[in-house]
Amino acid sequence: MSIMDDLVASGDNLLTAEEVAEVYRVNPATIRRWVREGRLKAVPTPGGRLHRFREREIRALLAEDAQADSALVLSAEVVEVGA
Repeated sequence: MSIMDDLVASGDNLLTAEEVAEVYRVNPATIRRWVREGRLKAVPTPGGRLHRFREREIRALLAEDAQADSALVLSAEVVEVGA
């Protein structure tokens, strides 16, 4: 059984680089670069050239990004009020 077969059997929803790019509103090439840089984890397809992304991991990263963005906004508001 391959990694892809295991993922499908486990019920993990897999996304393409194009689908992840739509979520982040970036070019798919940016997603592939993030994989090379280690910013995103991907599952290689059997041919090894394409990647798939676990939807639950992408959702978790988006939640982390949203929290970080909120923290930046809050800190900017504190600086602005204290100025």
